[in-house]
Amino acid sequence: MIAELNKENFEKKVGGLDIPVIIDFYADWCGPCQAMKPVFEQVALEFEGKVKFAKVNVEENQEISSSFRVSGIPCLIIFKDSKEVARMVGFTPADVLREKLEGIL
Repeated sequence: MIAELNKENFEKKVGGLDIPVIIDFYADWCGPCQAMKPVFEQVALEFEGKVKFAKVNVEENQEISSSFRVSGIPCLIIFKDSKEVARMVGFTPADVLREKLEGIL
């Protein structure tokens, strides 16, 4: 299941997890973000229980996106032990995303 994050639930949903977290920073008007959506959902199913998948709408949560210095979308950021370990900006094909996650696990 992909968690929809905002400033009220961000820390509760992703803080202190013992598995890696990947966050998709997106906007509804962004074409590449819409193309990324089914890829992100498919890979989330494949890595269920191994990686926490979450999304942040940058339009509605500018405070979160600016705190992570997100300047281009879609932007996928992977965290492990509460530290950023990878960042992918722009559309990321499923095989590239899988390979990146497997390398972090």
